[in-house]
Amino acid sequence: MSGHSKWASIKHKKGALDAKRGKLFTKIIREITVAARAGGGNPDMNPTLRLAISKAKAANMPADNIERGIKKGTGELPGVSYEEVTYEGYGPGGVAVLVEALTDNKNRTTADVRGIFTKKGGNLAGAGSVNWIFGKKGFMTILKSDASEDKVMEVALENGAEDISESGDVFEITIPISDFEKVKSALAANNIKTQSAELTMIPTSSVALDGDKAKKALELVDALEDSDDVQNVYANFDIPDDLLDR
Repeated sequence: MSGHSKWASIKHKKGALDAKRGKLFTKIIREITVAARAGGGNPDMNPTLRLAISKAKAANMPADNIERGIKKGTGELPGVSYEEVTYEGYGPGGVAVLVEALTDNKNRTTADVRGIFTKKGGNLAGAGSVNWIFGKKGFMTILKSDASEDKVMEVALENGAEDISESGDVFEITIPISDFEKVKSALAANNIKTQSAELTMIPTSSVALDGDKAKKALELVDALEDSDDVQNVYANFDIPDDLLDR
């Protein structure tokens, strides 16, 4: 799990830069549109949409943008139809990489993702190659300055969290999908602010990387995340903190 959690913190910092470039907004709008198309435009009845809206608000997205994204999904406004596609592959050092994309042109996206893997020293693999290494979980972070460890553990564990750990200045909480909303609501009810809350893919095993392989693996994931059609990238690397900080 360490590879995931370390990368999660990097992604959180990277989000601010992405927002300035407009990439983050574009990707979240796609997520909102697809969620609204699949489950309706009422976030109270659509947990996937509710989570996407929460992500949009955390990124300081204007309410008008959120509303337009929902209306494109429900058909009230014209919009592009996106297809969900998952790619699996290997990066430098044999790291397993899982890529989730939303695209209106699968051929274009497949060529783009394959090209990035090849250019960055990895290779695209067939369906089922690495998917089994990852499990879908809820994942939340809470700043240590916002709550005591005892309080976080009490509230989270009582409401279904399966693991709580420390990483730098945050507590990390891993939660079964079925209890994600319950834990999130319980934390809010106890005035415990979450720094981030997401549904993610967490690896059951990791690959230790250092030196040049670690750098190349990070460059691969970064390049994939910069692709317009890619929504999420997950990898099972375990990289030393000092290298990640650099």
